[in-house]
Amino acid sequence: MANLLTLNDISSLIILSHMTVMGFLKISAFLSGVLFAPLAHAQTDKTGQDITVFAAASLRGALDEIAQTSPDNVTLSYAGSGSIARQVSLGAPADVVILAHPRWMEWLTDKGITNNRHDIAHNTLVVIGAKDAPTLDPENLAARLGSDRLAMGQHLSVPAGIYAQSWLEHINQWDALSTQLAEVENVRLALALVARNETPLGVVYRSDALAEKSVSVLYDIPPHTHAPITYPASALSPKGEAFIALLTSTKAQAILQAHGFITPQAIK
Repeated sequence: MANLLTLNDISSLIILSHMTVMGFLKISAFLSGVLFAPLAHAQTDKTGQDITVFAAASLRGALDEIAQTSPDNVTLSYAGSGSIARQVSLGAPADVVILAHPRWMEWLTDKGITNNRHDIAHNTLVVIGAKDAPTLDPENLAARLGSDRLAMGQHLSVPAGIYAQSWLEHINQWDALSTQLAEVENVRLALALVARNETPLGVVYRSDALAEKSVSVLYDIPPHTHAPITYPASALSPKGEAFIALLTSTKAQAILQAHGFITPQAIK
């Protein structure tokens, strides 16, 4: 039901890993398992209409489960929010767009591409490491990294990277660590780098950490150190309105909560 890694994802993973031959070979081995795998598509045995959803990569898993409850044939395509917004602005055929930062939805609104917004979920930010790694004191972040890199989304376009930069600036470590970042195309790639021991630490959403058994949460980043993490959704066609209604239903909100997201009702 979800598209696999894009070429942008792949180039980011290769270029921004350890930059060593061994690191490149390990990443290449990982990519060989997904690059040539068959694409996963939405179910085709439902009687409803066909709906295409472009969604932030961090929603994978939760959104797959929600789509299964739809009477319609839902095709899900995951990427970084910035990439999604740019693709939609160029005419990519999406009925629904779900992003991980209001900034990109506002950008689409300013371009006249959408005029509706529904905040469907919130999240928190965490630092992750290997399964048995000790907890992290953020004051010791540089020492824990040593000469290694901190995995995170690209700070200019990927919401998780934007939030991570705000946190690092808040604790006065951005300038010191900005040259030790493994910045990737979406947050799930940052998760993958840590899960495969390509980087010792990464900044991801709590929902991402819960989705990967080979990592553990080493530090909960305080919400006041960055802007609120919000997932705005928008219907880009009349067909998309049905999926928006599903996303805001009690059933879908319970699924999001079970995957580690925070529902809008929970923070009111």
